[in-house]
Amino acid sequence: MVKRVIKVSGEVSSDEVDGDGLAPAFAALRQRLELPEAFPADAEQEASQAAAAPDLPERDETAVPFFTIDPEGSTDLDQAMCLERSGDGYRVRYAIADVPAFVRPGGALDAETHRRGQTIYLPDQRVPLHPPVLSEDAASLLEGQVRPAFVWDMTLDASGDCTAYEVYRAKVRSTKRLDYHFVQEQIDSGKADESLQLLREIGEKRIEMERSRGGADLPMPEQIVSKTDAGYELTMRPPVPAEDWNAQISLMTGMAAAEMMLHNQIGILRTMPEPEPDAIARFKRAAHALGADWRSDLTYGEFLRTLDRDNPRHLALIYEATSLFRGAAYTPFDGDIPEVTQQAAVAAPYAHVTAPLRRLVDRYGLVICEALSRDGEVPDWARAALATLPEEMKTSDSLAGKAERAATDIVEAAFMSSRVGQTFEAAVVDKNGEDGLLVQLVDHAVIASVPGTAELGSTVQVKVVSADIAAGKIELALA
Repeated sequence: MVKRVIKVSGEVSSDEVDGDGLAPAFAALRQRLELPEAFPADAEQEASQAAAAPDLPERDETAVPFFTIDPEGSTDLDQAMCLERSGDGYRVRYAIADVPAFVRPGGALDAETHRRGQTIYLPDQRVPLHPPVLSEDAASLLEGQVRPAFVWDMTLDASGDCTAYEVYRAKVRSTKRLDYHFVQEQIDSGKADESLQLLREIGEKRIEMERSRGGADLPMPEQIVSKTDAGYELTMRPPVPAEDWNAQISLMTGMAAAEMMLHNQIGILRTMPEPEPDAIARFKRAAHALGADWRSDLTYGEFLRTLDRDNPRHLALIYEATSLFRGAAYTPFDGDIPEVTQQAAVAAPYAHVTAPLRRLVDRYGLVICEALSRDGEVPDWARAALATLPEEMKTSDSLAGKAERAATDIVEAAFMSSRVGQTFEAAVVDKNGEDGLLVQLVDHAVIASVPGTAELGSTVQVKVVSADIAAGKIELALA
């Protein structure tokens, strides 16, 4: 699946794209970016051997009714949860795939995962961090299968605040495999069982806590490219509330991990500095110019939540707001606490520990936290990696971003190639250089540049001049 932030008009909409001719373009993209292909034979062999004989922990929590929530069709399942009431509060158990049970430090597979950094999702296939025998089978928290996991056991009070937590290794077994739309349908129809009702209850309380902390959530919906029997589908949609509730469980876990790391003065945080006052001031001027009502008592995070992505002027502001979300980094420490510990959008210290099948750094965060939770020693191999992980993750983040943007451009070009000469309505969402605009087609999942000038937030007519599938380029002109 390929995602790119994009505006959506009300209902979910999608565009079908014929798959003929796209395979060579995707193959050329992989070659141009030098994306890894098959795993080296020794790494594949290590993965197969580990899958056949994983390092299972002694603690057994297979009787706990964990369940997973992921996009439909996902097979690399990192997380499973069990939600219960506890007095006037809650108990949340969050099981995370135990990738260290399958990857030997210093081995061939370990080296290959450091080279890859993360899973890259393309429309025709994924470039996985781990061989599928692990990421989609033996290490994945698949329904009905006994798996090793890191279990975060968290106690929440009535407000949803996490008051106590620990993490330990245990055998778990997921009892249900759910997707976001099913969960939302169950909630909306009143058919949801206790566990899904608790997901909404806890999620909404955590969202309110995020607001009160000053957290900021940029209201960007997704552009998704998915493979179909006929070819590919470009879909524009906002996330359903169930995704936000689910994300809050992951965020809470990452905040607990960061707190544990900071208390023990070792770990690796996902940090982002607060926006500079000048950046906030520029954004306020843009909001005023576009006619948005920014009350003096609202923080920038609270103001962002008032924006309506169906309003072209607000949409332009959402694009402008990306200037406030810069400087994200991985910040390691072993001894002295770093100067920047906050993730500004979360408005709290935060660490990545919930997606080890898809992201390298999470494996190390989990191992560090599990050792700290039992007052044990952090393994030397995990401590030693702290110095190199930031650059490895920065490199893989950059590569993944380039690959996913380029792949989406190819599919957009394929969609527009049969519409050369046609005219479409578009919203002006940003400037592009001295004499250019970034526009979002109103009724189609396409965003592209066009020469010319127009007011931000205005609606214009654009004509498709050309579309080059191989290059992933669309040429538009103001009509």
